[in-house]
Amino acid sequence: MSFSRILRAGLIATVLAAPFLGAGFNPASAQTIEATHAQGTTELKLKPETVLAFDLAALDILDALGVPVHGVPKAALPAHLAKYEQVAYEKIGTLFEPNYEAVNATAPDLIIVGDRSRLTYAELSKIAPTVDLSVDQKDFLENVIRNIRLLGRIFDKEALAEGLVTKLEQSIAEVRRAGQRAGTGLIVLTTGGKVSAFGPGSRFGLIHDALGVEPAAKGLTISTHGQPISAEFIFKTNPDWLFVLDRDAAVGQAGGSARQVLNNDLVAQTTAWKKDQVVYLDPANWYLIGAGATALQASVDQIGQELTKR
Repeated sequence: MSFSRILRAGLIATVLAAPFLGAGFNPASAQTIEATHAQGTTELKLKPETVLAFDLAALDILDALGVPVHGVPKAALPAHLAKYEQVAYEKIGTLFEPNYEAVNATAPDLIIVGDRSRLTYAELSKIAPTVDLSVDQKDFLENVIRNIRLLGRIFDKEALAEGLVTKLEQSIAEVRRAGQRAGTGLIVLTTGGKVSAFGPGSRFGLIHDALGVEPAAKGLTISTHGQPISAEFIFKTNPDWLFVLDRDAAVGQAGGSARQVLNNDLVAQTTAWKKDQVVYLDPANWYLIGAGATALQASVDQIGQELTKR
């Protein structure tokens, strides 16, 4: 059963409170473990010392667990991860493409890839033990919790990992109660002056799937970049809430801001606009990181604050 179905069945408290059996982890020996991940099972050193993280969500989790990271990709990072831009941290490539020479030079004990870098898994595995912490959007929260717990066990930070999971679970349950009373919502992304929409089961579907906001539009195409829409679509859909993500702001790309793109006569006639129920989602937490412990907690908190302050 998918996580969203569990939520709809009202069983979230029971499921999330239950022990996560194995968390993708199997003991191999006193000094090594076997970690089951998105592309298989990898045997690696217990509490690896030289860690490279290509995935920003994994970096976010490692940072929350207090795990030292040796190498990171060159990327614009949000404030809570900005320290990794310093020269003290080896730059090992981009979010999508490793610098294999730099990776080799670090002699890593563990390499972590994710959604943007998963295609490099096979090559990186030839250099050092590699795990893929990509997240399946159909079971987004289930996967995030799995990754937090798995990294907690790899680095002997299980108690801290459980604390992060417990806080997240409690926040989700609280916000969901507000979400179920909020009315309908439409999630949109703007980039280059264009707009696309995301519904349940999509990369930003957390708002519907976990936080309980009823979708204003049914049957939206699920894709990485969403379903292209127009201002007329937003007008006809007439959501009670409009959740807006500015991709250009997230990646530092020049162009019209989301506020400018949506500031038109059609959108202005919607219930969301008239009631000042337009929420501009944090670009870094929602677009760049998404499945990190700190970022996801902040994302849940942001929705909760918006839904309850009115």
